[in-house]
Amino acid sequence: MNTIIRKIRPEEHGLLREFLYQAIYLPEGVEPPPRSVVDLPELQIYIADFGTRPGDHCLIAEVEEKVVGAAWSRIMEDYGHIDNDTVSLAISLLPEHRGLGVGTRLLHGLLLLLRENGYLRTSLSVQKENPALRLYERVGFRIAAEQGTEYLMLRDIAQAP
Repeated sequence: MNTIIRKIRPEEHGLLREFLYQAIYLPEGVEPPPRSVVDLPELQIYIADFGTRPGDHCLIAEVEEKVVGAAWSRIMEDYGHIDNDTVSLAISLLPEHRGLGVGTRLLHGLLLLLRENGYLRTSLSVQKENPALRLYERVGFRIAAEQGTEYLMLRDIAQAP
């Protein structure tokens, strides 16, 4: 399977709606919410008018001309917000492409892209039981705070990923 990691094109920004939905962690046995959940203001902050705000950067993973994953960032007051100089990060893959190393490649690529654009650190929020927590720890994120069932994680990106 040949996976291409590349910058998102402006005409593809609409794809972030699906990847935002895919980013919702669902514990085993929990019924998925309706797709309209991404229209809630607390989730729209991740994708509304993408490409027009500070820190808006996105890489996508493409397999056989199909976009199968996205990793994106923006400065926003989301669940992973630290301050107005720290970009918040989101990443998700279609379920059948998880666990194959694609997320690691996307994350490394986005960290490098952010570093090239002068950002010193990035943050994210992850539920404690989400298996993605191990990925974040492997690429150098550390737990900055505990917020109920979630961790607020921080990654210094001044050094190469």
